[in-house]
Amino acid sequence: MVKHFVSLQWKSFWRSASMSSGLFMKIFMAFWACWLALMSALGGIAFYKLVKEKLELDPLETLNRFLIYWWVGDLLFRYALQKMPVINIKPLLLLPFNKNKIVSFAFGKTVFSFFNVIHAFFFIPFSLVLIKNGHPVTNVLLWHLGLIALAYANNFLNILLNKKDNLIFLIGGVLAIFGGLHYFGYFDVTVYTAPFFQGLYDLGWMVFVPMAALIVLIALSFRSFTSDLYLDAGLATKSKDIKTENLDWLNRFGRTATFLKNDIKLIKRNKRAKSTVLVSVFFLFYGLLFFTGAVEAYDGPVWKIFAAIFVTGGFLLSFGQFVPSWDSSYYPLMMSQNIKYKEYLSSKWWLMVIATLISTVLASGYLYFGWDVYLAIIVASIYNIGVNSHVVLWAGAYVKTPIDLTSNKKAFGDKQAFNTKTLLLSLPKMALPMVLYAIGHYAYSPNAGYALVTIAGIAGFAFKDAVFTKIEKIYKTEKYKTLSAYKQKN
Repeated sequence: MVKHFVSLQWKSFWRSASMSSGLFMKIFMAFWACWLALMSALGGIAFYKLVKEKLELDPLETLNRFLIYWWVGDLLFRYALQKMPVINIKPLLLLPFNKNKIVSFAFGKTVFSFFNVIHAFFFIPFSLVLIKNGHPVTNVLLWHLGLIALAYANNFLNILLNKKDNLIFLIGGVLAIFGGLHYFGYFDVTVYTAPFFQGLYDLGWMVFVPMAALIVLIALSFRSFTSDLYLDAGLATKSKDIKTENLDWLNRFGRTATFLKNDIKLIKRNKRAKSTVLVSVFFLFYGLLFFTGAVEAYDGPVWKIFAAIFVTGGFLLSFGQFVPSWDSSYYPLMMSQNIKYKEYLSSKWWLMVIATLISTVLASGYLYFGWDVYLAIIVASIYNIGVNSHVVLWAGAYVKTPIDLTSNKKAFGDKQAFNTKTLLLSLPKMALPMVLYAIGHYAYSPNAGYALVTIAGIAGFAFKDAVFTKIEKIYKTEKYKTLSAYKQKN
């Protein structure tokens, strides 16, 4: 049975209409995964020496003190990026396959997930260093086994919590509050959590606590997915009443207003699309890592432009990445109408421009850190409007990944709008403004760097019509490939 499932997955990958772009992304993601694994392994080795020699503290006790933040942070990170175990479920339900075996195979895929394996690259080298420095082998192995159980417990806890957005936001808020209280010295939650993690090392029997929790979570997850594995239950599309609205104030945009209204309604009515707005809000706080001096590695002048691009372009990067995939469910119908691509693309462009301007205004709080910081944000906003807005639309012609707007309501499905691919696709858009700023900054002055980035943004805006004509031709060339890809369900 497993052989059949593996064969189906293999054929699905190679026969997919988006195989070429998907293969490229997998290779690109594999590179960054290897890099992250290498950095984690080096960190596991260096952590012991740093804490022992520089801070003159016990490395194991110090690590155990902060493992509560690692565990809860890992859960939040998984919720944001890790996809649910997905195979093409509905066709299998029409075939003589046992439901328990379908769920078992789907769960089995998560065992080798990068989100589970990556922890080993830190803890295995750290454990070997502990053994090398005289720590009892048995105690280290039991401690390590307990942490593995906790990591996999998060894997299945993420599956159970995936339909409960409010609960995960509550967990994140509690973590942020405790972290803030700890940082400012009001309350140290690690005083109460560190004994548990230290107990995994000191008391061998405590390893059964996380292992028992893991077994319970596996059983609950299995039962939850099995009970939802029916076409008229968990896999059925649920409907609800919605209110209609005219949005007449958008009529000033002419024929483009029709598409603008459709996009705004899409964002307001679909959970998947709403997540992009939430991501944009989170991006507004991204600059705190760079503009406050909290991270020494980000003190370089070029990093200001990097941060400002994210602060003002959160919506552009997260929503714009998937144009026209947001309309994949009714894209064939749109293409059968008398619709000009230029009007369709203009609506997406205006939506991203409006969101960028709103983000720039909301980011005015960064004036607290000085006019130079806010100047970087304004410059990045101009660049996002003039250049990056065109780049994401251009790239969208080649991204043929359909989006199921109802997937947030299914037992099986991709439930996260902001995933690893979205993040990685945004990286190339950061390089050019950083290079332009670096040229001006190091050749003349910081203002010259800002001027070069601004000129690039204004030039992109000035040649908007010519660029849109080029993008329109590409969309027409890729039209039938896109339609074919959107018809595929897996």
